[in-house]
Amino acid sequence: MLSKKTKYGIKALVYLAKQEVRVPVQIATISKAENISQKFLESILLTLKKKGILGSKKGKLGGYYLVKEPETVAMAEVMRVLEGPIAMVPCVSLNFYEPCDDCPDETVCAVHNLMEEVRDSSLKIFNNKTLADFI
Repeated sequence: MLSKKTKYGIKALVYLAKQEVRVPVQIATISKAENISQKFLESILLTLKKKGILGSKKGKLGGYYLVKEPETVAMAEVMRVLEGPIAMVPCVSLNFYEPCDDCPDETVCAVHNLMEEVRDSSLKIFNNKTLADFI
C-alpha cells in the first residue's frame, strides 16, 4: 500500500510542476491547495530537496520549486526517495536486495518468482511516467 508520505509527495510535486513559472511556492500554499498537513508536507519537501528534486529559497518570497524539468522526474525516482524499495519483498529488489532467511533457493521459490514479475510490471510503469505526464 502506498504511504501517505508518498501520496502527498506526488501531489505536491505535480502541483509544483503545474506552475507556469518556476518560482518558489510557499508550503502553506501547497498545503492548502492539496489538503495536506503543513507540518507533514514540510518534512516531505525537505526529503525531496535533499535528493535534488526540489530547491528552496528562504525569506518572504521563498518556498519550494522544481530543480529538474518535469519530463526528467520519473515516478520510479520519486517512489524510491519517498517510499523506499519498489519491490514488495527484499529478495527481488534491484537496489535494496537481501536474501530471505526462510528461502534456500530463490530460483524455485513461488513467492520470489511472483514478486519479481510484480516488480518488473511496476517498474515499467514507474519508469515510463514522469511529472510531465500529470500536467
